[in-house]
Amino acid sequence: MRDLKIPEQRHPEKARKPDNAQPRKPSWIRVKAPQGDGYKKTHEIIREHKLTTVCEEAACPNAGECWSQGHATMMIMGEVCTRACSFCNIATGKPPEDLDPFEPGRVANAVEKLGLNHVVITSVDRDDVEDGGAEHFAQTIRAIRHRSPETTIEILTPDFLKCNPSVLEIVVKAKPDVFNHNLETVPGLYAEVRPGARYFHSLRLLQRVKELDPSIFTKSGIMVGLGEDKQSVMQVMDDMRAADIDFLTIGQYLQPTPKHQTLDRFVHPDEFKAYETAAYGKGFLMVSATPLTRSSYHAGDDFARLRDAREKKLAQR
Repeated sequence: MRDLKIPEQRHPEKARKPDNAQPRKPSWIRVKAPQGDGYKKTHEIIREHKLTTVCEEAACPNAGECWSQGHATMMIMGEVCTRACSFCNIATGKPPEDLDPFEPGRVANAVEKLGLNHVVITSVDRDDVEDGGAEHFAQTIRAIRHRSPETTIEILTPDFLKCNPSVLEIVVKAKPDVFNHNLETVPGLYAEVRPGARYFHSLRLLQRVKELDPSIFTKSGIMVGLGEDKQSVMQVMDDMRAADIDFLTIGQYLQPTPKHQTLDRFVHPDEFKAYETAAYGKGFLMVSATPLTRSSYHAGDDFARLRDAREKKLAQR
């Protein structure tokens, strides 16, 4: 039986890799340790409903702040991913269990207890499941709508690379408010950073969401500090806009352990600001580009601004 708290068992494919140095974080990256009653309450609700969060599994630096405010990103379909991206801290391998049919209901109950106005639902990759978990996502969306009809729902999905293309329709028909799928990095680094994925497949996935239902906001993000250059980041922005993606996130890559992908550099906040300015110039409705930006960081506030931006754009036509 694997113990996912032990790094060698959590990431068996990385166990024999040489250690990569982890440089000291600059002042703009450091965050406070989790604390407070809000954090404790969120922790209790997550444990009570036997849920997994990407906040914990991916070692997100913003977990303390978000949980203190009652926000947590639910991670469905287990805690073991069938992919082995070099940057990711989520456990990898063959998932030990089938999908839990009661999980959508538990997620919906937790969302109701937390009183969330906006919720983000993500997952591990499940290449072992025929539809990649598309129906499980749809069931989770429907369960939340039933228990909390006023809550807006954002999903962060796998790429469904090994599935019939029609499975995407299952998720879209459930009508999430935001459909997010991260490109993660520039195409030139895919073989090293995201070897199980395909850059243009991920772009096409997001483009198809818009074709199937133009009312759904689409969102994607990348990390910087992996060895990309500014020109390649600009090209990703252009590719995203060609796919009609509404919302772009850019955040600093942080190396989870010495066995993970080497950190190339810490990107200065001024460079993030320049990326934000360029992205708005290219036509994104919403951009979040800061060192601590993550897909679900301040997602509720960002969604409100995203909706306002679309309404303003429509009014100008």
